[in-house]
Amino acid sequence: MALLLLVRHGRSTANTSGVLAGWTPGVSLDDTGRAGAGALAERMAPVKVSRIVSSPLKRCQETAAILAKQHEGRGVAVEYDQGLGECRYGAWTGRKIADLVKEPLWRTVQDTPSQATFPSGGQFPAESLRAMSDRATAAVRRIDAEVEARDGAHSVWVAVSHGDVIKALLAEALGLALDEFQRIVVSPGSLSVVQYTPKRAFVLRMNDGTADLTALLPTPKDDIAPGDATPGGATGADADGRAT
Repeated sequence: MALLLLVRHGRSTANTSGVLAGWTPGVSLDDTGRAGAGALAERMAPVKVSRIVSSPLKRCQETAAILAKQHEGRGVAVEYDQGLGECRYGAWTGRKIADLVKEPLWRTVQDTPSQATFPSGGQFPAESLRAMSDRATAAVRRIDAEVEARDGAHSVWVAVSHGDVIKALLAEALGLALDEFQRIVVSPGSLSVVQYTPKRAFVLRMNDGTADLTALLPTPKDDIAPGDATPGGATGADADGRAT
């Protein structure tokens, strides 16, 4: 099965100013964010990536472009998919977090996010956290299937997205209810790894900021069924005995 590397964009100017950026146009990485994306790109260099798909928002575009530089000459261009875009926060877009915590909806977002729908607001459409989770999950599972069909069972691809989106994707992969997704931490510039199989999803890494990524490369293994787990916790192998 293909491997999905979930990358949260590097630290942005909105992160440092305490603003809920949402779909605000023009929000860029700051110097720390660019440096962090560069460090991640270096760690990812040994991994042969077949596809890089990004949220269309600028901070993700910038992160994806830095990652793609490590794969120049391999024919890997950055693509954009609306399904990986940030949650549409509506009237909350661009507001200070310090002000939003005083809103009654804040507690719903924190405690029962499956019931949270953001208020409509002028130029910024709104959606629920449930709708965000559903469209992001549909997008990554669709792209994952496309990657495997085109590039084979040992292909690796990258999705560059946002904190709430990645938390929702990880919760779904872990079999958690959306109401538990606030338990998951996804820092700017971090890497998480998910593998979808016919039986279940495996979460191989979460919020990784330093680990060597060569362990993700396929290696010979005992012949076990795809979607099964070994006693050591790794995912199953295909008929050739290679890690899926």
